Amino acid sequence: MRLFIIAGLLYVVVAPTIAPAQAPSTSPADYVLITVVLKHDQSRNLDEITKLLDEQGFWAKFPPDGIAVESWYVMMGLGHVATFRVPPARLREFNRSIEAGAWKAFRSEIYATYDFKEVAKTARERALKK
Repeated sequence: MRLFIIAGLLYVVVAPTIAPAQAPSTSPADYVLITVVLKHDQSRNLDEITKLLDEQGFWAKFPPDGIAVESWYVMMGLGHVATFRVPPARLREFNRSIEAGAWKAFRSEIYATYDFKEVAKTARERALKK
């Protein structure tokens, strides 16, 4: 019995000190979704764009460490379309990483975004039941 009490006390006292750092933001109250469209500069070929991105350190700067990538696609004829989870306090840092790394190689568009998937799914299911 004494062993169980000591083990319990150790768990209560020691476990919080070895717990991992704060988990990434998972609640929509902790982040905003931002969709970034990086349009290819069609006056440049792929080699020129790649060289600019390398010279500007794009891949090292964008996205900043700790910013979660929700999705990232390349749309033929348009460019990159990516959605990120960004803590509101880091919005400026996120924007600056685009300005410092992507400009010249891409024209950028940035949109506040929200997840509509479940709403659309529910609406479709309701419509099909009619």
